[in-house]
Amino acid sequence: MKKNWFVLGLGALLAFVGVGWTLQGLDVMKGSAMSGVTLWAVVGPLVAIVGLVVLGVGFARLRRVSR
Repeated sequence: MKKNWFVLGLGALLAFVGVGWTLQGLDVMKGSAMSGVTLWAVVGPLVAIVGLVVLGVGFARLRRVSR
């Protein structure tokens, strides 16, 4: 059961970091060396999607265990 919470935390962290990288790459969040760099505008959404998938797996496992 503790492993499910780890998966949920990891998914949330990846989604959060991915959104941050996307905003920096799109130059919405300024003041970083990553600001305005196209690489982060591309990598960010990919990391956020992976994070959402991991979150989905974590919630599915949590739901299956609670039955």
